[in-house]
Amino acid sequence: MLNEYQKSRRTFIKTAGFALSAGVVASRSGLSSLASLSLNTTEITDQPQLQYGIQFGDVLSDRAIIWSRADGPGKMIVEYSFNADFRDLKVVQGPLALEDTDYTARIDLTGLPAGHEVFIRVMFQYPNNHQALSEVNSGRFRTAPDHEAKNIRFLWSGDTCGQGWGINPDIGGMRIYETMRLTDPDFFIHCGDSIYADCPIQETLIVHETGEVWRNLVIPEVSKVAETLEEFRGRYKYNLLDHNLRRFNAEVPTIWLWDDHEVTNNWSPSKDLEDDDRYAEKNIADLVSMGTLAALEYAPIRYYQSNEGQRIYRKLPYGPLLEIFALDMRSFRGANNYNRQDQPGIDTAYLGLEQLDWLKDGLKNSTAVWKVIAADMPIGLQSRDGVDQLNRPQFESFANGNGPVSGREFEMAELLAFVKQEKIENMVWFTADVHYCAAHYYDPGKAEFKNFEPFWEFVSGPLNAGSFSPHQLDNTFGPQVIFQKASPSPNLSPLSGLQFFGQVDIDNESVMTVVLKDIEGNTLFTQTIYPSTI
Repeated sequence: MLNEYQKSRRTFIKTAGFALSAGVVASRSGLSSLASLSLNTTEITDQPQLQYGIQFGDVLSDRAIIWSRADGPGKMIVEYSFNADFRDLKVVQGPLALEDTDYTARIDLTGLPAGHEVFIRVMFQYPNNHQALSEVNSGRFRTAPDHEAKNIRFLWSGDTCGQGWGINPDIGGMRIYETMRLTDPDFFIHCGDSIYADCPIQETLIVHETGEVWRNLVIPEVSKVAETLEEFRGRYKYNLLDHNLRRFNAEVPTIWLWDDHEVTNNWSPSKDLEDDDRYAEKNIADLVSMGTLAALEYAPIRYYQSNEGQRIYRKLPYGPLLEIFALDMRSFRGANNYNRQDQPGIDTAYLGLEQLDWLKDGLKNSTAVWKVIAADMPIGLQSRDGVDQLNRPQFESFANGNGPVSGREFEMAELLAFVKQEKIENMVWFTADVHYCAAHYYDPGKAEFKNFEPFWEFVSGPLNAGSFSPHQLDNTFGPQVIFQKASPSPNLSPLSGLQFFGQVDIDNESVMTVVLKDIEGNTLFTQTIYPSTI
């Protein structure tokens, strides 16, 4: 028997002409009320096209980001309804998509009801001809609950089109996105490396484990490392050529994070490209500037005030059961260094003073049962790099001599000690980065630094990239490997099946169930976590 959501979704697919293969409505029979006005003008195929689909992001109980891209100048128009047949149609006039934003545009759609299905149609209008409209892209999403405790499902993973493994039409493209879509999640957390700007994608690769040929879809912008704004933008456009990803984006809102490959591997202000012959542009600051601009143009992220236009870290309340703290572990580090300092200072910061204080304050004041930390790197790796431009003379939260800490671990030690001191319960970390899946339990009884309460960290990925062997974990915070599935050798192709995502279910009784899955949706590991009470 179909529930109410399934019935409404079926009606929407039938009445809106929802093109499941691409998330696009292009036929005249599926045109919206506005698009139908243009039938007596230029043919629809001559109008602006929306080949990159639509995206939804940062969905709250009353608002959501709606993103799309035209193929030329045009005014974004969003039609929305709370019924699949659009009988209560509302229209919002959006901004102009212009060349300076690579014809991307977004609307922060507000005034939405909490915990409700929202059906969306997006089109673009020629600025000098209001009768000329683009094709229509359709989608739907659910808003977050407000005060009512409802069942929640979200997914997380990371790493798309890495190590040269791109969109392979022979295997149906990036199929993991279709597998994830079929789980019907409320939202998806992309934990970084959403592109690989530093990894060229060639027409063919040899799959070394089998000797067969892997064939990539290619466009000029991905044939070399990204060094121009157009090449960075091209990386995002390339990913959106995959029909699985477009279909996923049209139904599943994304909480977007970033890591290093959105610019170049392990970048920091001290990144030296002089010996890297792939780069003619050696100035890392210029690459970061271009990579950041392209990322913010193409990510369905909510912009902050003008003085925080490039801010990525943010929190998203999701009803009484859940609050998500999305971190930025890349923007605030300074020059990479030996990272063995025995005193905190300007060369040991990692999140940075502002973000660290923001996170502590947010955790302390959160009333949600579960505090989910969405991070782009596992805590236990503690690779010896990363500093910050901001200085904090004293890290008094853990200055009671609890265990050896060095380098960027000072910030994490301060955070964990603060969580213990303030009796903050039910903090769980979700991350990607390492190209395998794992469940880590951080145990102060087995750690060098002991001033914290035990907690879980779950790792998953890649989505479509090379798979790798397990990393050695640092014992500062005592990570115990409860489960992991990794590659037996480096950079196995996606054909190996070692592509992973994670699924989290929180029921209305506040119980969290975390499941690690593979590209086919098979369950590899399950962990049930019961909420603590003070």
